[in-house]
Amino acid sequence: MEDKVKTITLIGGGAILGSVATFALFKLLPRKLKKAYIKETVKSNGTMEDKTVEGKSSNRHGNHALTGMDILLDEIVSEQLTRNIQFFGLESQKKVTASYVVVIGLGGVGSHAASMLLRSGVGRLLLVDFDQVSVSSLNRHAVATREDVGTSKALCLKKHFLSIFPECHVDAKVLLYDSSTEEQILSGSPDFVLDCIDNIDTKVSLLAACVRRGLKVLSATGAGARADPTRIRVADLRESTNDPLSRAVRHRLRKDFGIDGGIPVVFSLERPKAKLLPFKAPSGEEGNPSDYQIVPGFRVRIIPVLGSIPAIFGQVMASYVVTQLAEVQVQMEPVVNLDTEHYHVLHQRLIEHEELVYGSAMETQVDVDEVMYVVKELWRGRSARDQSSKDVGRGMWRSINELMLVRWDRAKPASISNLLLLKFNEVDGHESRSLDDIKEKEPEFFAKITAVLKRAELDFGL
Repeated sequence: MEDKVKTITLIGGGAILGSVATFALFKLLPRKLKKAYIKETVKSNGTMEDKTVEGKSSNRHGNHALTGMDILLDEIVSEQLTRNIQFFGLESQKKVTASYVVVIGLGGVGSHAASMLLRSGVGRLLLVDFDQVSVSSLNRHAVATREDVGTSKALCLKKHFLSIFPECHVDAKVLLYDSSTEEQILSGSPDFVLDCIDNIDTKVSLLAACVRRGLKVLSATGAGARADPTRIRVADLRESTNDPLSRAVRHRLRKDFGIDGGIPVVFSLERPKAKLLPFKAPSGEEGNPSDYQIVPGFRVRIIPVLGSIPAIFGQVMASYVVTQLAEVQVQMEPVVNLDTEHYHVLHQRLIEHEELVYGSAMETQVDVDEVMYVVKELWRGRSARDQSSKDVGRGMWRSINELMLVRWDRAKPASISNLLLLKFNEVDGHESRSLDDIKEKEPEFFAKITAVLKRAELDFGL
């Protein structure tokens, strides 16, 4: 028994000593190595001396307290963001850390978006919301606890953020966005604005203001009453389907401001599984919701929400914005509403065209699955000559009746990296011209097609 006690004591003592040694090494070695790595990278790139700029910023807006490199020279920050630095590279992470992002609407979507922007190292955040944390919002809020109930959502996030990444300059404004607060919220040349508002009037007003000011904006549509995370997409507002909020916003932007798309949105292809619940007055009987509105125009009825879905919406928004800030190109999955039969039709048309023009289909080097890749991933279900998002939903189904695949370079086989999707009335014009003629007379189009087909080569290792 005594031997067992001694053995356990020795093991315990060894574990404690090991933990202390590991902690000491973690404190001393990694930080010194990381700081030396960043200094060496800066030195080798010739981008900046190893010193801090006091009182001024040298980033592109000149309104932030520190540059991305200033913050990254801090050994704790560089350790905290080490995975991001490894993923993006130091130069791209500097761009993220030197950025200023505004998040408006801090509920289930906005709180998660803001939280991950902070954790990704964004150097300055403005958090805007007029509302308070409620008990029922705890099923979807990123950081709020029961102790935060009744406090401002904006101030709640700021409090928690200071313990996560205190080097980030976080401003919190308890404001309702409207024309009178636009300047307070959108001034300062933010690099990105995140619209996480669920009120149509306010959302439309904010998006129109961002377009007018030339600000990059990403908008969240309806996340409530949905359960399928695999159907969440990022696309142009014109391409969002099965979403009543998107539909209303599209209509109002076009009608009131002449804005027809051009705004990226996060939305779900899933049809809502529930509607707004009936409103009940404090007496328990059905009442008039407008009689209980704290702010005119804001709903007081409840839409059922599975908390994980708005959280994923927010994470998707953060990923999109961070990669944009880092200037890292990510190919979002296109919204192409075609089924397997459509791809079979396009494959058959290609074979028939090859036989008609070249006398044989022997050089057709794609199957139906590869046709799907070409049509969906490369050309987004639209003619290479017209990539606008005017045909969506059933309109895209109808458009397939006038599309076909043809060779880009007639001297090469009909392979996955040599196929264009064109309308019937564009085919003859294309096949009657040489690539040299297209390059000379339409250099931008030539460069665009070349870049898209180069992507196919990279994707398939050709």
